[in-house]
Amino acid sequence: MISYNLYTYLAVAGALLCFGLYGLMQHRSLIGMLISTELILNGAGLNFMAFNRFLAPDPAIGQVFALFIMGLAAAEAAIAVSLIFAVYRKYHTSDPERVNDLRG
Repeated sequence: MISYNLYTYLAVAGALLCFGLYGLMQHRSLIGMLISTELILNGAGLNFMAFNRFLAPDPAIGQVFALFIMGLAAAEAAIAVSLIFAVYRKYHTSDPERVNDLRG
């Protein structure tokens, strides 16, 4: 049986953070940036659950924070998708570099 410790979870969460940051910098579409942001939030949620599992005296603390992050990610996704649809409807592109005029 494989033994998992806190450092294993932190390494996976760090990898998710790095992949998310790399995706934010390299993606050319707004949807790719949204997915990269979700990776970053998943890494943060994994950190909370790992610290909850190994260090927290009360097991509900990390779970509440992880649920808060999941709710925040869902709200961010809903708002971002609606903004992406609005930008695409106005500019007929999902390339963030081609959208240079964001006034009315």
